[in-house]
Amino acid sequence: MSKRDQTPGAAGRAVALRYDGSGAPVVVASGMGYLAEKIVEVAAENGVPVYEDSSLATMLSQLSLGQEIPDSLYRAIVEIYVYFLNFDPNDPDKARREREELDAQARAAAQTAVKPAAAKKGGA
Repeated sequence: MSKRDQTPGAAGRAVALRYDGSGAPVVVASGMGYLAEKIVEVAAENGVPVYEDSSLATMLSQLSLGQEIPDSLYRAIVEIYVYFLNFDPNDPDKARREREELDAQARAAAQTAVKPAAAKKGGA
């Protein structure tokens, strides 16, 4: 569950997706307010992981039930699936820490790649 968009006691919007291994994930439930809270509750009761992202939920809630997600949202959905693949119920923050570590490594690599070029340019 992402901490960035949590609002205690309120589920605003919720969208449930199903992916059967072919095509794109499909919207199987969508709702606001009380219905959103029930979707999240049923998911939790059945061991279905919940990822909170209000802007993505808003975009997905505009789709019809049974509709595949559009190509433009594939990247966001893949990031969620990767998050769940790394999710450890005994350590809920593990995936977030790993993602932050990878981001830090990428930033460090980018800075390292820039420094030699800057040093070379300055020395010429």
